Amino acid sequence: MNNAKIRMGMVGGAQGAFIGAIHRIAARLDGLIELVAGSFSSDPTRSQATAAMLGINPTRCYDSYQQMFSEEAKLPADQRIDFVAIVTPNHLHFPIAKCAIEAGFHVLSDKPATLNLEQALLLEKTLQASDCLYGLTHTYTGYPMIKEARQRITDGELGAIRKIIVEYSQGWLATSEDENAKQAKWRLDADKAGISCCIADIGVHAANLAEYVSGLEITALCADLNHVVAGRTLDDDGTVLLRFNNNSKGVLLASQVALGEENNLNLRIYGDQASLEWSQMEPNSLWLKSHNAPTTLLRAGVGLKSTAAQNSLRTPAGHPEGYLEAFANIYVNFAKQIHAKKAGYSASNHDFDVPGIKEAIRGMAFIENAVAASSKDTKWQPFKIG
Repeated sequence: MNNAKIRMGMVGGAQGAFIGAIHRIAARLDGLIELVAGSFSSDPTRSQATAAMLGINPTRCYDSYQQMFSEEAKLPADQRIDFVAIVTPNHLHFPIAKCAIEAGFHVLSDKPATLNLEQALLLEKTLQASDCLYGLTHTYTGYPMIKEARQRITDGELGAIRKIIVEYSQGWLATSEDENAKQAKWRLDADKAGISCCIADIGVHAANLAEYVSGLEITALCADLNHVVAGRTLDDDGTVLLRFNNNSKGVLLASQVALGEENNLNLRIYGDQASLEWSQMEPNSLWLKSHNAPTTLLRAGVGLKSTAAQNSLRTPAGHPEGYLEAFANIYVNFAKQIHAKKAGYSASNHDFDVPGIKEAIRGMAFIENAVAASSKDTKWQPFKIG
């Protein structure tokens, strides 16, 4: 692989923005990516202050993302950015991604991909008309033990999948006072977040994880979304029954009003031969359970079957790896994908284990189908795309 660093630009993520800092840590963790440019805020003064804090040349801190793509495209190929990381509120994801792709830059976007499904489908067309790559930071697919679980299911260790239960519970929006936080204000604003808060913010992660690990796809659902805290117009809690394309069933629980919960993401997959259980709060452990055999605790770095899991580890067994490392695994794989693209090799998202436009579209479809199903009296609603 080419040893030259992949050059990154960033839109959003000014000082004080939670997810922007996470992206930057993940991008630089393995030394493959260098942040060289950005439009960090719609406020030029704040953007320049962020650039100064990060040691970025002030001439490559831009007042708008449009200016960044225009000016970067004028630079020699060995100096301009290779891709842009989008770390803004949801309503800006699509216009930034579309503008970047049309200017010839690869995109790695925070999720959900767009404000609505229509935009996601338009983004797919924009990509098809370009030679650009697109990645989506479905962070939890980056955990080594999630990759191990996926491999064991692919290998048939669980047998036929019968049931999937995925839960993502948080408590940070449990009271009306919590709405004063910066992160809460835009997530509860339909103009910036879209038609959903809880399902779009964390439920989509749970749905993606269930499909990624099981290898199955949701084909129908029955949803009950709620506005638990008085005065809210977007959901802050939801329960979704799932049907998959092998006719197995599942349950997805998502809540941001589960008082006392921090970031409680759990996945259980039951087959007719065995089952697997994983928790994001204890990410280095994966439980393998059988009918007539002792339950086995699988640990990161010890006897793993999956090459993808082994390649996702950075420390010896017993040394904790977590959210930042999982996030970094998506950045590492995307950097390798860009290197392969530059070298003229096949560079599909599947080959490099990077969530892409397919996951983007299915994610937006899940959000819209869940919201629509919640308003229906009929129990099961088909999972529609377009």
